[in-house]
Amino acid sequence: MPKIAYLGAGSTVFAKTVLGDCMCSEALKGSEVALYDIDAERLKDSEKMVRNLNRTLKSGMTIEAYLGVPQRKAALRGADYVVNSIQVGGYKPSTVIDFEIPKKYGLRQTIADTLGIGGIFRALRTLPVMLGFARDMEAVCPDALFLNYTNPMSMLVMGMSRGSGIRTVGLCHSVQVCAGSLLGPLGIKPEKLQWKVAGINHQGWLLELRDGDRDLYPEIKAACRKGMKDGTLKNNLVRLEIMLRFGYYLTESSEHSAEYTPWFIKSRYPELIEQFNIPLDEYPRRCEAQIAKWEKMRGELVTDKPLQHFRSSEYCSSIMEAIETNVPFKFGGNVMNTGLIANLPAKACVEVPCIADRTGITPTYVGDLPEQCAALNRTNVNVQILTVEALLTGKKDLVYQAAMLDPHTAAELSIADIIRLCDDLFAAHGKMIPRLK
Repeated sequence: MPKIAYLGAGSTVFAKTVLGDCMCSEALKGSEVALYDIDAERLKDSEKMVRNLNRTLKSGMTIEAYLGVPQRKAALRGADYVVNSIQVGGYKPSTVIDFEIPKKYGLRQTIADTLGIGGIFRALRTLPVMLGFARDMEAVCPDALFLNYTNPMSMLVMGMSRGSGIRTVGLCHSVQVCAGSLLGPLGIKPEKLQWKVAGINHQGWLLELRDGDRDLYPEIKAACRKGMKDGTLKNNLVRLEIMLRFGYYLTESSEHSAEYTPWFIKSRYPELIEQFNIPLDEYPRRCEAQIAKWEKMRGELVTDKPLQHFRSSEYCSSIMEAIETNVPFKFGGNVMNTGLIANLPAKACVEVPCIADRTGITPTYVGDLPEQCAALNRTNVNVQILTVEALLTGKKDLVYQAAMLDPHTAAELSIADIIRLCDDLFAAHGKMIPRLK
């Protein structure tokens, strides 16, 4: 049976989802599970939860917990699959720093985990840790598949793929829920829904959306124009606006999409925040709410009472199952652009349909995106490539250049302020970010 190593296992709720899904798979029952984290208390909570779930679901898994860097190689040794869901620096201090210091310069954000100043600095503190994982994997499980859930997805998959020999695929749940998030509020209920997504993570494009042979886009766009004009559509407005202007719907939410572009969060036009219902500082609010709820959740999850789990829509367990059984599984995966999307750079990490089977992960060829879609993607890819280059080469100037090319940051701040902002963030994060010259 395979060995599954879970890095960041102290994320108890998400660990329950991913490992619970694995326990629901007949092909994965009896697997060896290694739980790894650097937080002793959270690791202990997750171990208790996973053991409980293992008993309830009768999955027959062997479970061991490993604490801290000295035990990391032991956790990884012989692994077939390595699942990653770490958050380096946590909410406090790192996420708070990523929001509060830019605010002093008048730069507001919503989520700050994928692009923008927040995404850049999250990558700077996360990728070095992940490359440490890669060095250990090359020593003790070089053939393992690394399944990444941590953001900023594109930068981290790019960095792992370019900075190591570890097979890496990035997984995000925005692809499988994309079509439903568009159709549901419009009341459109197709009988034979077919769709295709490709682009980059959090900015993939719903290139096709059909009910059998019928193209749904004309009906969708007419309904959106009407709903946005008469005010009956009040949510998801940024994505709908981009769809009407660029022709295609995006995979990620409006609060994300608002900070990937230069048009919506603007100090010169504060009325846009209300017009497009943009939740500034959304991620810190979510974090505070989750922290407040954790004790109740802990009481429900870290217990001797039998826990239940029903398989989720997350891709991870189905990928493992497909590899173990050789029954193909199609999913949206984040991989390096080996000619898959012809009008995006070769150094880009792209999100495309992939097939998992016994041979591993096989991405599918997409060809050219519509030119306007590729053009918008490239504004994000520029930032991603420069941030990864900064870490792989140790060149600090590349961080400044990434920030200067970020669409939202460049639309709000001068070059001088962008450099000062970056310097303030370097100082505040301190040793969380490796020294760059």
